[in-house]
Amino acid sequence: MRSITVVGGNLFHIAAKELGSALQWINIAKVNNLSDPILIGQTQLVIPSSSSAFSDGIGPQ
Repeated sequence: MRSITVVGGNLFHIAAKELGSALQWINIAKVNNLSDPILIGQTQLVIPSSSSAFSDGIGPQ
């Protein structure tokens, strides 16, 4: 894991850039105790390691 500082934005964009998929936003939210993907102001985020243990937020059909 590593941390980044962002000013505004959203977790979808950050997940796509940092983890390769916007669907991974939920994993960033979980490790940072966030429920809203929209960020306001300056925020320090922990970015989890990209791993198969993390979900893309989509369950089995």
